[in-house]
Amino acid sequence: MFSASQSSKAQFLDKARQAREERRELKERERAAVQIQALVRRFLCRCHLQKEIRREVEDFFGTAEPGASKRSALSVFRIARKLLFVFNHKEDKERFEKLCRCILNSMDVENEPKVWYVSLALSKDLTLLWIKQIKDILWFCCEFLKQLKPDILQDSRLVNLHLTMLVTFTDTSTWKILRGKGETLRPAMNHICANIMGHLNQKGFYSVLQILLTNGLARSRPSLSKGSLTAIFSLALRPVVAAQFSDNLLRSFLIHVMSVPAIMTHLATLTPERLAVVESHDLFRKFIIFLSREAQCRDVCVCLEGSHTLCLLGNLVYLGSLNDKVLEDETAHFVGVLIHMLSYCQKYVSQKKSNLTHWHPVLGWFSQTVDYGLNESMPLLTKQLQHLWGVHMIRILFSDVLSKKLLENQEIAQLPTQPVSPQNSLPMKNLFKRAFQKSASVRNILKPVGGKRVDSAEVQKVCSICVLYQTTLTTLTQIRLQILTGLTYLDDLLPKLWAFICELGPQGGLKLFLECLNNDTEESKRLLAMLMLFCDCSRHLITILDDIEVYEEQISFKLEELVTISSFLNSFVFKMIWDGIVENARGETLELFHSVHGWLMVLYERDCRRRFAPEDHWLRKDLKPSVLFQELDKDKKRAQLLLQYIPHVIPHKNRVLLFRNMVTKEKEKLGLVETSSASPHVTHITIRRSRMLEDGYEQLRQLSQNAMKGVIRVKFVNDLGVDEAGIDQDGVFKEFLEEIIKKVFDPALNLFKTTSGDERLYPSPTSYIHENYLQLFEFVGKMLGKAVYEGIVVDVPFASFFLSQLLGHHHSVFYSSVDELPSLDSEFYKNLTSIKRYDGDISDLGLTLSYDEDVMGQLVCHELVPGGKTIPVTNENKISYIHLMAHFRMHTQIKSQTAALISGFRSIIKPEWIRMFSAPELQRLISGDNAEIDLEDLKKHTVYYGGFHGSHRVIIWLWDILANDFSPEERAMFLKFVTSCSRPPLLGFAYLKPPFSIRCVEVSDDQDTGDTLGSVLRGFFTIRKKEPGGRLPTSSTCFNLLKLPNYSKKSILREKLRYAISMNTGFELS
Repeated sequence: MFSASQSSKAQFLDKARQAREERRELKERERAAVQIQALVRRFLCRCHLQKEIRREVEDFFGTAEPGASKRSALSVFRIARKLLFVFNHKEDKERFEKLCRCILNSMDVENEPKVWYVSLALSKDLTLLWIKQIKDILWFCCEFLKQLKPDILQDSRLVNLHLTMLVTFTDTSTWKILRGKGETLRPAMNHICANIMGHLNQKGFYSVLQILLTNGLARSRPSLSKGSLTAIFSLALRPVVAAQFSDNLLRSFLIHVMSVPAIMTHLATLTPERLAVVESHDLFRKFIIFLSREAQCRDVCVCLEGSHTLCLLGNLVYLGSLNDKVLEDETAHFVGVLIHMLSYCQKYVSQKKSNLTHWHPVLGWFSQTVDYGLNESMPLLTKQLQHLWGVHMIRILFSDVLSKKLLENQEIAQLPTQPVSPQNSLPMKNLFKRAFQKSASVRNILKPVGGKRVDSAEVQKVCSICVLYQTTLTTLTQIRLQILTGLTYLDDLLPKLWAFICELGPQGGLKLFLECLNNDTEESKRLLAMLMLFCDCSRHLITILDDIEVYEEQISFKLEELVTISSFLNSFVFKMIWDGIVENARGETLELFHSVHGWLMVLYERDCRRRFAPEDHWLRKDLKPSVLFQELDKDKKRAQLLLQYIPHVIPHKNRVLLFRNMVTKEKEKLGLVETSSASPHVTHITIRRSRMLEDGYEQLRQLSQNAMKGVIRVKFVNDLGVDEAGIDQDGVFKEFLEEIIKKVFDPALNLFKTTSGDERLYPSPTSYIHENYLQLFEFVGKMLGKAVYEGIVVDVPFASFFLSQLLGHHHSVFYSSVDELPSLDSEFYKNLTSIKRYDGDISDLGLTLSYDEDVMGQLVCHELVPGGKTIPVTNENKISYIHLMAHFRMHTQIKSQTAALISGFRSIIKPEWIRMFSAPELQRLISGDNAEIDLEDLKKHTVYYGGFHGSHRVIIWLWDILANDFSPEERAMFLKFVTSCSRPPLLGFAYLKPPFSIRCVEVSDDQDTGDTLGSVLRGFFTIRKKEPGGRLPTSSTCFNLLKLPNYSKKSILREKLRYAISMNTGFELS
């Protein structure tokens, strides 16, 4: 019973709880329904009210009564208040336009104070309400301006409307209410305008102007009209002028207005009156002084991303080009500001593309996001920046340097000079003296004399300017060549800058700059930046000048000065390497090294092509080759760097020894040298004399790289198919190699052609007529490489430009095809350079960017650029035409042939082995020394056979004839007769393989069976079987062997020998 009562109680409580919850839910639903009804009623009421207000506004603006334009200001105020109460940007756009037009119309009415909208500002009750209303209206104008596109006609009209509103109510000058007696109200009204302006500034007025200006101007052709641009710039200036150029407003103006791409150029073009206002307020000076404070400049740069910092820079440079006086007065501040801004941009300039970089048309790869909307305006920005390296600004900035006069020769006699190194005091040859005397203007040879304190104001100023231009070069990577060309435009800037450098420090020149390298001070960095700028500009200048301009007209630098400068550079680079500075160099130091080294190598290569420096000028007397070789053996870094960068400081003979040493080491490493424990692998080939080239090509092209470098034994088969007698101990292979090279380089085969002047060889452009011509060129490259590898000199004179390609010089950024063109065709070079100097309109000549060539009877047109035959050559593109033409003739035409030959050559000779040689030196390595034959050296290394000996009378006669009776040309012919090459080996006859030998012969070659005891004794004692007067000397060039009959008279020997060498009766190849 107890449990039953308990369960009924629980049920009762549960029912009571459910009833309670149902009542609560009901109340909640009722309350929610009331709330929803209230919201809906409120929404419907609001919609109804908005509809009523909008209808009222439309009725107000829709009345077309005659007096509609003269509505009272109060009625306009009230209707505006209603419109602003319900204002929605999308729905009320047209109504707002009508309101603006109505307000502006009211301001134009004459003598109707009650109509003027601005009159409400004088009402005590409405002043504050009116001010709030006009502030709201003007800010809505700004909001619309942000969204409008000036290039759309309808939008451009609205832009003008909203701008007119802003112009009208931020300045009292057009308010009719202030005319006459109302003038007394002007201060109060100006105060109201300032209040309005301040409110707009707080809301972001300058950001609005920036967006509008960028939309209208950041394009190739501006879409803003003259009136719009005038209005915008006037509005932008008003707060700045009103605040008396306060720092805060100058900052906003710089960040939002001056950073708009090329705005100053657009002002100058569209509305020069505004530019005059900028000048009248001396704004350029104020900008520079404001930015000269480092913290403020950094703040502005940080607010602007890199592209916009560059746009601000362009506008400042453009303003500077228009304000000479300010530029002269504030040079230090101007230079400092530009350096800071460029350095800021440089932090984001990347060397290569990555996922985090973006392409910028002026800065290159850029590690910040780039506003691609600015790309259209980049050409205009570049034009602005060009003023920085234009003649006008360079004259102003470098005035201290350019104002100096270079002393004439008469004055220099009284000046003490201190040369950079003993090399400068080397006696000049008469040839050089004559060349110097032809110089149009005579001035002193600029040598380091010292005497100017490096901490003086003048030096610091020039250093700062050099830092500016050096920073410009490293930041504006995509227009670097433009900048260098601008800096080298004035012929006297670089020599005067060199004269300035010569005066620095107590002694001038080398010592000062070497000290700077070891000092990590700001002053040292600035001095090194000056040297770096001088090197970069000078290198660019010499690269673009042709030989006539360098050697005859001597533009900018006299040849004597190039000698002095190159001596300084040579010593500086040597010291940097030898003192271990380059080993650990990073950043600016490494850039300086590459800059100085680049200028040095341009001069060195120019001198190699055509001498201007004295003999041994490039050598370092204080560098002992033995010490260098020891360090190379120990793998010392400085020795390796010296060989990599400036091998020319080592005498040529020592470099050849080093080359031979490298070859020998490789042979030992590959097991190609005979040792007591092992013999090298030998490759045997059989060659038919009648098909020497074909057999050689077929059998050798299959060989591996190491087999080609190894021992190759040749067995010749004669025309009857019988093996020729004889054992090849290198001599037969030498004969085979010489014969192959003689055949492939014969112009009649058309693998190679000769140049028009000195008949030097280069690949024939029409060699493609041969089947497998590229494989043939690769084979030729291997054969040439093998000859050099084995030290066999071959008489193959190559064109200089082709040797440069063999060395890889044509890949250098400083390589100029035009400079090498005379080595291909001097007449063609003269014709091209005459185009460069043509004073008239070059288009009159009817040239196009194409080259017509007669190829085997057919006229073929080669386009130098795509579509070149339709592009005329003009005064603007004639320099490009010259370079394109030179590049086509020397590279494009024979590109595949050259690449194949180089590939074959480098498979035998490593590129790093020959990089230590210049083009003429490589020719000497291939073809032997072009010096006169050293008969004493030849005599010392001669081997005698058949009874001949050094004291034999025939041998004594022979050496006497060669020394006293033969001319140098005949001695060269004699050497060619016995060795097949008219030039002696580079390191002397000790390196001639096989050694030169003379053998006494009694019979003709076809009866010769070799030396016997009887023949040797007869030769030794001068016993003749019969008088050999009718026989000629012969030779076996494969063994470097002279076969000489035992003549009875010296006169007969002289006559027969002269006849033999002139008729080339040697080469009876035994």
